[in-house]
Amino acid sequence: MEQILLITTLLLLLCLNVSKALDCELNPNDPNRVAYTIVVDKSGSGNFRTIQSAIDSIPSQNSRWIRIQISSGIYSEKVHISEEKSCIFLEGAGRSSTEIRWNDHATTATSATFTSIAENLVVKGITFKNTYNVPGSVKRQEDIAPAVAALIEGDKGIFHKCGFVGLQDTLWDGNGRHRYTECYIEGVIDVISGAGQSIYESCEINIPVDRYAPVIGHGYITAQGKEDSSQTNGFVFIGCSVIGSGTVYLGRAYRPFSTVIYYSSFLSACINPAGWDPWEQVGHEASLTYLETRCIGPGADTSKRVPWLKKLSIDEIRRFTSISFVDQEGWTSKLPLF
Repeated sequence: MEQILLITTLLLLLCLNVSKALDCELNPNDPNRVAYTIVVDKSGSGNFRTIQSAIDSIPSQNSRWIRIQISSGIYSEKVHISEEKSCIFLEGAGRSSTEIRWNDHATTATSATFTSIAENLVVKGITFKNTYNVPGSVKRQEDIAPAVAALIEGDKGIFHKCGFVGLQDTLWDGNGRHRYTECYIEGVIDVISGAGQSIYESCEINIPVDRYAPVIGHGYITAQGKEDSSQTNGFVFIGCSVIGSGTVYLGRAYRPFSTVIYYSSFLSACINPAGWDPWEQVGHEASLTYLETRCIGPGADTSKRVPWLKKLSIDEIRRFTSISFVDQEGWTSKLPLF
């Protein structure tokens, strides 16, 4: 009966504004600025026991911020937010307390523990983990396969104090504009991949290559997929900390105009002196935009970097490091988290 009343309430909220707005509506009368809160608790004390059932209860074409508050615990389920499920705020109890995990592999498109295709998504205090290829289980190179922890394809998404843990393609930052703040990201091969237009602020990135030695010889933090010069996507790391073991490349060129910037970040001794790998773009390095500026740490020495490392003007650098890189219309200020 409680779930029926909840769904009825959500439908009434939706009917009050049937035309979907460009930005989700905030509730000024609620301290969290949300229209309604749904509680997920494994013990049964909330509205739902699973995260997916809570998401499924939200009406399609919803245009008001709905918070799904997730209690502490490990939730062993694949979670999918479809394109028509906009305006969702997932709030866990902290990335060390609320974890969503699954064990799947083979393809990037199908293996993700968490998938979101919807616009207007806020996530706070949750760790997403793909448990395939855990340390100790990888005995041969052919055992390794894409095993995505989170796949993000919708526009206007923010992740705050979240965790992403896997081995290969941990975070598929596929399409759209995204902002990641104070997150923990762990993996070894193409850890952050895709064609997202994203800023990573004050994040910790851990590349534990030695856990998988000798099967894996070196790691790659990024595999950014900008296809042509007319596109605006790229990955920008601001005030981040890169740690790890073994030998790690800052990125390799997944597509011809791959774009990655490290700005005012700490780079540990695990960084390979060359820094970058052209991968399948050998001979086309001039079209790649790989930049390091104001970075510190034993891995920040650029004297032995690849000769095609970009040098940009202050104004060009500011274009990437300004919040306007992902937000020209002010959408980040219209969220329940901020």
